[in-house]
Amino acid sequence: MSSEMSRRPAVRDAAEAAVPAALADLGRLVRIPSIAFPGFDRADVERSADAVKALLDDLGIFDRVEVKTAVVPETGAEGMPAVLASRAARAGRPTILLYAHHDVQPVGDEELWESPPFEPTVRGGRLYGRGAADDKAGVMAHVGALRALTSALGTDFDLGVNLFIEGEEEAGSASFAQFLSDNADALRADVIVVADSGNWDAVTPALTVSLRGNARFTLTVRTLEHASHSGMFGGAVPDAMLATVKLLSTLWDDDGAVAVAGLTARDAATPDYSEETLRDEAGLPAGVSPIGRGTILSRIWNTASITVTGIDAPSVKNASNTLSPEVSVVISMRVAPGQPAREAYAALEAHLRAHAPFGAELTFTDVDCGDAFLVDTSGPAVAAARAALEEGYGVPAVDIGVGGSIPFIADLVREFPESQILVTGVEDPHARAHSPNESLHLDTFRHALVSEALLLEQLDTQTLRDA
Repeated sequence: MSSEMSRRPAVRDAAEAAVPAALADLGRLVRIPSIAFPGFDRADVERSADAVKALLDDLGIFDRVEVKTAVVPETGAEGMPAVLASRAARAGRPTILLYAHHDVQPVGDEELWESPPFEPTVRGGRLYGRGAADDKAGVMAHVGALRALTSALGTDFDLGVNLFIEGEEEAGSASFAQFLSDNADALRADVIVVADSGNWDAVTPALTVSLRGNARFTLTVRTLEHASHSGMFGGAVPDAMLATVKLLSTLWDDDGAVAVAGLTARDAATPDYSEETLRDEAGLPAGVSPIGRGTILSRIWNTASITVTGIDAPSVKNASNTLSPEVSVVISMRVAPGQPAREAYAALEAHLRAHAPFGAELTFTDVDCGDAFLVDTSGPAVAAARAALEEGYGVPAVDIGVGGSIPFIADLVREFPESQILVTGVEDPHARAHSPNESLHLDTFRHALVSEALLLEQLDTQTLRDA
């Protein structure tokens, strides 16, 4: 057996052996509450970045490893700390950029957690904790795969490797585009792996080939100059809550499908996916029906959706016999692949203005848009990734769409138009990312780490013409 043929089994064995240490390090990362949202302690995000830097330093393969920030262009504020590592390619080999993020979502209501959110806990073959799946597991899949590669091949392999571990993805990646611009030379790569998506199920790997875009904003509805007594004026004066409820109800038809003119849908086939599976994975009770029309996955992957994710109005506890003068809501729209997010937002804003009841005054603020993403599946890196996933998981990979959004991928496409972008992940449908009791399926993590190590090994045998 040639050395080239024998090294792949060695990399696989090293990857399997690297899993326990990777999980131990993942537990240490999960213990750091690295929430990058306003109002949370920035020091925790900095501590998390330092911990990731230490892991990369210990690999001993990089020309440099740095904790860096960029300025948010709109505000001039300093962004959250990211970790950047780079290693130059040799002998005509390609360079791969590995992306993940070390910041996490807020925990929400801690009473809904079955174990403390920042105390990693293993139950039923899953590791529970905030960030255990999204996306500190992505960080450790990269680190574990690189450990396996160096264990099997030594530190003198020829593949170029860059790592970008972001610190503010969950909070909106406000400084992402500027960071790319500031560090373009250190990040440039032939292949980019974004480890921030999911798999078909706990045993079947997936390559994400489409993502919806997003448009998120705050809508304020005003009907009165000040609060008024509901007994004295109710029945003649429209309160802001009445106007808001009537306005929001125009966004969907009786089936729950979006009813906004100017929004497009992507015409693409979807795999079989039953209502029973939807109920199991989404937690949909037996008495509640799904919404929309068409196949279930076409509704999630290929069409727009609109969700009211927050509301500022008098609470139940503080309710009084008052006509509210003003109500604010946060609206989150997912945009079908193929439609620019700004175009979709303009259509939604126009709809709301046209349907404002009783002449209610509307104000739109905090508008944030991110474009959808479609993968060119013809590139050799996609074929290499599919092969590595099948070998690592033991079953063929599935090409999937994802109803969620990763807006910064549009920034990657703009900054590195020649790069082949692969969107992978370690989550399964029961990971509950962003929700209480977030968890990582341990076997899925093991397979993901092995698959990535095998992908790195394959790229290390290719020339730039092949990659």
